[in-house]
Amino acid sequence: MSTATTRSHERRISPVFLAILAVMAVTGWAVWTGFAASPGLAIFLFVTAAWIVSLCLHEYAHARTALHGGDITVGAKGYLTLNPLAYTHALLSVILPVLFVILGGIGLPGGAVFIEQGRVKGRWKHSLISAAGPLTNVLFAIVCTAPFWLGALDGVPLAFRYALAFLAFLQVTAALLNFLPVPGLDGYGVVEPWLSYRLKRQIEPYAPYGFFVVIALLFVPAINGAFFDTIDALMRALGVPEISRYCGSNLYRFWQETPEICQV
Repeated sequence: MSTATTRSHERRISPVFLAILAVMAVTGWAVWTGFAASPGLAIFLFVTAAWIVSLCLHEYAHARTALHGGDITVGAKGYLTLNPLAYTHALLSVILPVLFVILGGIGLPGGAVFIEQGRVKGRWKHSLISAAGPLTNVLFAIVCTAPFWLGALDGVPLAFRYALAFLAFLQVTAALLNFLPVPGLDGYGVVEPWLSYRLKRQIEPYAPYGFFVVIALLFVPAINGAFFDTIDALMRALGVPEISRYCGSNLYRFWQETPEICQV
């Protein structure tokens, strides 16, 4: 399917997204150079803007894959403009994930764009559409951690290392949560086309609650511990020291007292 099936204005990058990208670039420069009077505030703005950019790319990946899969309506819905305000569930896709980063420090998966499933033919295409979003988070995490696993940290300011480590942590948590085969999450969308019609009908009534069940389960100590042990193992595999993520998380909350070990 060619993008010729959409009009040019339906693929034009939104000024809203460009503004968020500009904030990310400027605050990233401020973190790198130490220009900001408060490094914590600069890290907060940089990581938050970068997190929103990743949310936009996540939803764009769903939409662009759906377009190539046969759903030519995604352009008219504004999904190809990277505008976070165009999403069907702006609250779930952007606002709630940002609040969870600020309050809870984890990358919460967002709500998916609305895809007209009947226009997409073939189970593999349906699975790929669902997988495209969290795979974007995986790619984002790889890019953020590249200086760590490539051993290319010479010349990278300490504050910027911490910011990258925390941003990578958010991407890893979002990818892992999103790939869970739970109704309402992308992981279920990957396996759902391969389930029997009868099983899908039995699961369907519970789909709207799967997202909230996962969040509730994260408050169970045993599950929370196992989840973050897995995240820590993945971060170590990507070469990111635990102290870097810890300090990035603490500096991000600039309104709290920064531990001495994390002073930059």
